[in-house]
Amino acid sequence: MSVPGQPRDTMRADKWLWHARFFKTRGLAAKVIAGGHLRVNAGKVHKPAQAVGPGDVLTFPQARRVRVVKIVALSERRGPAPEARALYDDLTPPADPTPPAPRFDGGGRPSGKDRRNARLYDRGQLD
Repeated sequence: MSVPGQPRDTMRADKWLWHARFFKTRGLAAKVIAGGHLRVNAGKVHKPAQAVGPGDVLTFPQARRVRVVKIVALSERRGPAPEARALYDDLTPPADPTPPAPRFDGGGRPSGKDRRNARLYDRGQLD
């Protein structure tokens, strides 16, 4: 918490995302931010050096989903996963379960085995 009259504790956005283990390298985090894919409190950010601190809400893409996190704390180092998990509250809505891939129903072009079996079946019908 910041006290009125005191400067707010902040950290570079790319460094925080790396410390919180959202990206494997700080360079990847900087690339996402420079591409305009990070929002801080609903405002687009284009500079990796954007100052973020506790209470800020970050929205960014990660893999195939959009993450929404609220910063709870800053860190001095990139620590283990449990330590990184304590830096934020995950506000990301749960993903809709994707339906399983459709099963093959036997339609489409027949295989060589299917054609041989069909020939054997046809011969029996003529006799």
